[in-house]
Amino acid sequence: MVAAVPVAYWCSRRGAAWTRSHLDAWFGIVVRPAYSPLPELERDERGYWWTGFSYHRGHGTARLARFLHWTVRDPESRRDAAWWVLNPFSLLFFVGPAVALVLGGVIFVLAVGVGDWGQGMFGRAAAGLALSGGLGCLSVLVGLLVMPYALRAHFDLACRILAPAQRASHAQLTRRVEQLTITRADAIGSQAAELRRIERDLHDGAQARLVAIGMTLGTIEHLLETDQDAARELLSEARQSSAKALQELRDLVRGIHPPVLAERGLGDAVRALALDGSQPTEVTVCLPDRPDASVEAAVYFCISELLANAAKHSEARQVWVDILFRAGRLRVTVTDDGCGGARLGHGTGLRGIERRLGTFDGTLSLSSPPGGPTTISMELPCALSSQRISTSFDKA
Repeated sequence: MVAAVPVAYWCSRRGAAWTRSHLDAWFGIVVRPAYSPLPELERDERGYWWTGFSYHRGHGTARLARFLHWTVRDPESRRDAAWWVLNPFSLLFFVGPAVALVLGGVIFVLAVGVGDWGQGMFGRAAAGLALSGGLGCLSVLVGLLVMPYALRAHFDLACRILAPAQRASHAQLTRRVEQLTITRADAIGSQAAELRRIERDLHDGAQARLVAIGMTLGTIEHLLETDQDAARELLSEARQSSAKALQELRDLVRGIHPPVLAERGLGDAVRALALDGSQPTEVTVCLPDRPDASVEAAVYFCISELLANAAKHSEARQVWVDILFRAGRLRVTVTDDGCGGARLGHGTGLRGIERRLGTFDGTLSLSSPPGGPTTISMELPCALSSQRISTSFDKA
């Protein structure tokens, strides 16, 4: 049974290679396979071989186990195997009727014509030959006309199985364009709104304080010679105003991109949010390394919004935040034991989170039955900067 797996793998791979070559030669469709590499065998200090999936004592057993695991897990190999199984049925369904029409027409002409000539009656034989020849030729003609379309349908199915990313339908492409248009408009609108907020905060906050400090310093300059006590009081007020302006600038910068997020990464930034929150929050982070800065910022502000919602609306006593990276996707789950009843269509907070995630092709799912608990899951594709593995767990 185990020995049949390499044979089946060889047959499926050869069959898929033959199909790809004919797709290129007949229809000009280039399908390049992308097989994942076999993991290297590593031997530990105990003498066991690590296959990338499991440990084995014998080298041959480790090689076989590595091959079996890789064959099952490799997406390209699975597509080859699927096409190897479906290929005969596809030929029978699409090409079989056309071939049957051609062969049936030829056999009909030969069999009926010879039979009529063998009866020895010229008139009847001529009529039978003409009738059988006409029907047979019609059948052959129909089969030959249908054959290119049958082959096209057969190889189109092959292309959909062997290269699904290259054969997106028109409806899929239309939906994708619509989605990208909406997310781009949301991103542009969010950016414009963020710029207006920053401008308003600078104008109403730090800028006003700095103008007031400048006026106070001018007054101090005039009072230094006439009333030094009043000048000292104004100088103290100017010092306090400068400290407040500096704090407002720091808060503004923190709202744009928190320093702890830039310096320590998503995990520590979320822990800082948990420590500043009003409810006990348990944070679990399992990230091999840091995502892109834009993804980190988007996820951070989404989690911040969800924690704020839990504090204001859910009456939760405990919140759990889980951040995991699996199979090229970042998954964040925020759960609270509050009253539940949240809906995606109610309020602007969850819609804003959904739009923010949509910019990165992310998705948002919500489960919030009346009485709780509320579980909100965010998932978006991302790439990490390295493959170091670090798992951390913290409570706040």
